[in-house]
Amino acid sequence: MVSGLLVYLLKLKSRQALKLLLAFSAAFLIGISFLNLLPEIYEEHTIYIGLFVLLGFLLQLFLEVLTRGAEHGHEHDDENCNQEDHVSPWLLMIGLSIHTFLEGMPIVEAFDTQLRHIFVLGIVVHKVPIAIALLTLFLHYGMTARKAFLLLFIFSLMTPLGSITSRLLQGAFVQDISHYFNYIMAVVVGIFLHVSTSILFETDETHHYNYKKFLTVILGIAVAFGIALLGHGH
Repeated sequence: MVSGLLVYLLKLKSRQALKLLLAFSAAFLIGISFLNLLPEIYEEHTIYIGLFVLLGFLLQLFLEVLTRGAEHGHEHDDENCNQEDHVSPWLLMIGLSIHTFLEGMPIVEAFDTQLRHIFVLGIVVHKVPIAIALLTLFLHYGMTARKAFLLLFIFSLMTPLGSITSRLLQGAFVQDISHYFNYIMAVVVGIFLHVSTSILFETDETHHYNYKKFLTVILGIAVAFGIALLGHGH
């Protein structure tokens, strides 16, 4: 909500700044995925964990049919795309809400506290550019500011709602289901890997991977590595 408000009040329309912010979040996500999340979920040493990672990867691929890559910062300007390339704001809202709801499901006490904090930080960093892109697209497609912020507020509730749903499911079952959360985490890691690699492997309009983006990616990975070191230190 704060990200969206800043965009609206300051009229931030710098596409390059959004791209760099997306690159940082993607590098940070892929960093915590490889340094923290994957080692944690693979402690069970089961082939099914890998299957659920792939499931998350494919699920995100399907969701992008609805969102048309809005989580990558694609804006679908009228001048640069035909009618078939336009994404419905409602499909955009549904696709990104499913995406962020699933990301909230692993945020429960069943996970290691340090890992949970790192995971939440990763989601927050990732959601800043998504919120900017989402509000920009809502306004671009002619929504009033009131309606756009209402939808952004609903979107902001999806991750907490995912966490609450997991807590309710955990309380509803007599047996301990905490080990199933590793599979949920695996799905989310698959989503993270798809989103982050899609952003990192995209080129700009001139098909160059410029030095600013490269340095931003290095910074994102360095921050993720620093957080991982702090986690192991505790």
